[in-house]
Amino acid sequence: MVSPGALRVVRCGGSALRGARAVYLLCALGDFVKVYSVNTEETLRLMGGHADLVTGIQLNPHNHMQLYSSSLDGTIKLWDFMDGIPIKTFTVGSKLLALYAPASAEDSVFVVIPKKGERDTFQLVSVKLTKGMGQDLEAKELSVVLDGVGASMKHIAFGREGAYVVSVKDVNLQVYFFKRKLLNRFSLSTVKTKGGDNRFSCVVCHPTEDCIATGHADGKIRLWRNFHHRKEYTYSTLHWHHDIVMDLAFSMEGTRLLSGGVESVVVQWHNESSCQKDFLPRLGSPIEYISMSSDGALCCTVHTDNRITIINSNLRFSRSIQGLIKSRDVKTGLVVDPKTKALVLNGEPGHLQFYSLQSDQQLFSLDIVQRQYIHQAGLKQSDLVKVAFSAQGTWLATVEESEEVTDPELQLKLWFYSEETQSFRLNTRINTPHDNHITDMCFRDVDELGDDSVILVTTGRDCVFKVWVMVEDTDPEAQQSVSWSCDFVGSYHNYQATNCCFSEDGSLLAVSFEETVTVWDSLTWDLKCTFCHPPGNIRNICFGRLTCSKYLIGATDYGFLCCWNLLTCALEWSAHLNVVVLQPDPLSEHIAAVSWLSKESSLFVFKPNEPRPVYIQRNLCKEKILLAAFVPRDEPETISSEKYLWLRKSQLFFLTDTQELMTLSTKSLEERLTPSSKQLAVEESLPVTPFSVLLGKHRRQQAQEDIDLGKPVVHNKQEQASPAVKELLHTPAHVLPSASFLCTIFINSLLISKENKSAEEVPDEVEMESEKAEDDSDEEDVTEMEQEDTSHMELLGETTCKLSKSQEKELRKIRKMDYSWISAF
Repeated sequence: MVSPGALRVVRCGGSALRGARAVYLLCALGDFVKVYSVNTEETLRLMGGHADLVTGIQLNPHNHMQLYSSSLDGTIKLWDFMDGIPIKTFTVGSKLLALYAPASAEDSVFVVIPKKGERDTFQLVSVKLTKGMGQDLEAKELSVVLDGVGASMKHIAFGREGAYVVSVKDVNLQVYFFKRKLLNRFSLSTVKTKGGDNRFSCVVCHPTEDCIATGHADGKIRLWRNFHHRKEYTYSTLHWHHDIVMDLAFSMEGTRLLSGGVESVVVQWHNESSCQKDFLPRLGSPIEYISMSSDGALCCTVHTDNRITIINSNLRFSRSIQGLIKSRDVKTGLVVDPKTKALVLNGEPGHLQFYSLQSDQQLFSLDIVQRQYIHQAGLKQSDLVKVAFSAQGTWLATVEESEEVTDPELQLKLWFYSEETQSFRLNTRINTPHDNHITDMCFRDVDELGDDSVILVTTGRDCVFKVWVMVEDTDPEAQQSVSWSCDFVGSYHNYQATNCCFSEDGSLLAVSFEETVTVWDSLTWDLKCTFCHPPGNIRNICFGRLTCSKYLIGATDYGFLCCWNLLTCALEWSAHLNVVVLQPDPLSEHIAAVSWLSKESSLFVFKPNEPRPVYIQRNLCKEKILLAAFVPRDEPETISSEKYLWLRKSQLFFLTDTQELMTLSTKSLEERLTPSSKQLAVEESLPVTPFSVLLGKHRRQQAQEDIDLGKPVVHNKQEQASPAVKELLHTPAHVLPSASFLCTIFINSLLISKENKSAEEVPDEVEMESEKAEDDSDEEDVTEMEQEDTSHMELLGETTCKLSKSQEKELRKIRKMDYSWISAF
């Protein structure tokens, strides 16, 4: 459990979609389940509650408004996905690797779990879902159905009407018949002949007939029949794919079979014939999963680059939902676009992706290499390796190089952002800017000096760093007025230049040459001083900011973090820490350092003027963190705890070696899943009923009349509905608890706590006590009282008249008079 207000590690993008098939537009993403809109492609709901990766999602066959999800945390959750709320949580206890919910099983589901006592061995078991009143239930009644199954959900399928279940693994296929309790096993040859590979890759069953379709590693598809008999079974073969068949799916009526693989092509087979097939090519990346909608009108494909493609029943492209593209290797690092606050990194081969952190979708993709990428192993092709933005985002520098190790083909490109087209245009192309690989580059980030001060520095393995400046283009036929050229070349003892960065004011440039850090004057390019902390080469360097601008930080590959004072030219402090990522916050003095030791990533946040970190989090995540970036917030975050103040102006994101994007958050799960802006947008988009139109019109008219009459506008505190009232009004009726249970919560939410009385209510109590004391005595002197707070009366819609002091005095006298004589009449 995480204590309230504690810092949480949150997956926010890049999580593989391959953990589960897409059901309609419901898909598993990390430890969440996302609900997408078919029409707008936006995320409608983000359902969270699992403590680990979601491994399977299935619609409840008996209620299509509900969804089952399984996770590695050992739980199965039943959701009302229309409202995004969990209905039941069943604790199984073991890791759940796949989930199946056939319609024939009324009160149970099937899951794949590891076999106890055996490594890499898995079982298909039936889980009886306990019925009970509570939300959290135990599901410990397990029945083993099949042993030795595959861990992937594509390796198991249920047959027509749930009469049998099929499992494939390696070259073996087994079919278990539930009624007869009969298990038939079939095997293919393990000998690879003429490029053939009989290993199974996926399996699917015909919806209305006894037919099994299996995909294989060599691209073949086999259709199995008569498998009720061990020796009289038959199969036919379909073949188009040149590599492994990644997934298969039958249409709802079973007349069409869809297949996909690494070719990024959907193949539609008609009537199980190899002669009748249609194609939908150029889908961008290998297809990993195929799913059909329940009505058969749409088909959904999930790709290895985290793209979801929606296809019509006539095999025509409809829409595409693109999240964070999982590139083969993120060589550019994590860079923030100053204009859009988007994360910029490698996308499709040769492209730069601009990824929105708010919507978890790709804003756009910029083609840098501008060459067709050929998906063929061993082919040397050019790719994007470095990227940098100027301070205002006006200029973009990119480096592309071929995969040759000894003699790479290098190109440095400078792009200018056009306000007219709202995109980047190529301004200058420089062939072979260095004689060897470019190791780093940076712009001089000085906002106040204007575009004339923009300078680009590149470092290379050719033992030099180069300074690039803008010059006027004298060519009359040139389309742009300026271009870029080399202004200065620097070196240090023929060492390889590895890293570079500018100080905050742009006056100093730091360049690391293997074990030495050199500091240069950015105006005269004179060498000012050098720093060294052997042994080990310099891995990362950065300058301090704001009040810590006099410090230079460096990390070595031998496990040392060093801080040098630029005024005294001496080592300020050092720490023994294996830093793999060093990232300064552009809006504060804080610097984040991520270490990797004993298969554990840890985070250290510090200020250069203080060697003691302001925040430490051990075992940040299981994966190795490769890259990190601070993204400025639109509005400063309200943070209660002092030790998390370093997250107030910027948010830290980091990318793991599995290319999952994560961040740190102080918000609870509910606050992250339903931000206030999203709630407001959803409420505003709800259909307006005639009654709400009349009521809203009446309230607006009443408010306008009050304003015209000069009455003060009073806001009712009770209109700010409490969580209990919101839950009562927004929760669907079929999942609400009993009225007796809700009554106490509802009544308590309307009561005003004595401890929380406002300052305006205190004078009322003082006045009441003074009145009581005056009633008990015969004194006629009335103490001067403070003005009464009439807000409670006004909240109820009543208006009270203000009495003068003399009138109040007369009322008290009348109250004390004896009127018992009137009873005689």
